[in-house]
Amino acid sequence: MKKTGLELFLSPVFLSLILFFSSTVIFAGETDSASFHPQIEGTIRAKYEYNTSLNASRFQVRNARFSVNGNFNSLVSYKTEIDLSDEGQTKMLDAYIRLQPQKWFTFTIGQQKIPFSTDNLRPPHLLYFANRSFIGKQLTALRDVGTTLSFVNNKTLPFEFITGLYNGEGLYNQKIWQTSFSYAFRLVLHPFENLHFSLNHNSIRPEEMRMNLYDLGGILQLKNWHLETELFYKTYQQNFFPTTKGFFVFSSYDIYLHNKESIKIIRPLIRYDSMTDNNKGYKSENGSYESDDMARSRITGGITLCLDKPFLNDIRLNYEQYFYKKGIQNNDNKFVVEFVLRF
Repeated sequence: MKKTGLELFLSPVFLSLILFFSSTVIFAGETDSASFHPQIEGTIRAKYEYNTSLNASRFQVRNARFSVNGNFNSLVSYKTEIDLSDEGQTKMLDAYIRLQPQKWFTFTIGQQKIPFSTDNLRPPHLLYFANRSFIGKQLTALRDVGTTLSFVNNKTLPFEFITGLYNGEGLYNQKIWQTSFSYAFRLVLHPFENLHFSLNHNSIRPEEMRMNLYDLGGILQLKNWHLETELFYKTYQQNFFPTTKGFFVFSSYDIYLHNKESIKIIRPLIRYDSMTDNNKGYKSENGSYESDDMARSRITGGITLCLDKPFLNDIRLNYEQYFYKKGIQNNDNKFVVEFVLRF
């Protein structure tokens, strides 16, 4: 597969940066004293769901994540993270080394989240709802092996610019030699302390055809109010599948209980999200590109009970009402009670 002009530019640029910062680490190691202080962190999400459409219920461990992270010295840090039960499956998530030669610049190489979509990047213990938006789960849910550069500016108009180059094969096909990479760009602007916008682009080629993903997000924080939205747009090379669109908007309000020992915050919230038919870049058994995720929309309402420290501990109570095209049976309406512990 012939490389695009952007790939021809990015590949040597990233290789040069890898060589430069590798030598920087060597010299830094000669002068910096070692500061190896590993930290062990974990997230457990256990929940009960009652499906009102099927009159059926289930218990589930959505996540049992454990990570080890820390600093080797003032320049080099690391992280490894594994999920022992992602809906019953064990998955290796993060495994990377990060270099920070300057406060405004970081270089990361290894297995990591692709910098695309705020909801996609948000860790499970910081989710507002028991289940992610369609954008965060069906349309992105991106992790890969590669390298990421991050530039931060805190002057005048604060912003963060992140770009990366990745295999494009996900986490478990790392032996394959690549002739065409996946790449991503993310720009986060902070015009005001309580307002930020994000512009995202990701280009991937799972098999024969390339797909381009675009995302625009915004967050507004007004005292106890939190308002967040994202727009998603995905195009397919040679239009092998109709354009995919996604959208969500949600709001929450924090009610602080200062005189309660156990419950710190009661957080009512509501969300609307939708998506059109989506293809993940792979042909079906009959050789055609078909929908991997059907078009749908959803209204989610609920309350989160934020318990007091020493650990981040939430109880999420949600109800999800789904809507499908006429003629498609809805089997997804459900109540969710989720317990979250972060330590």
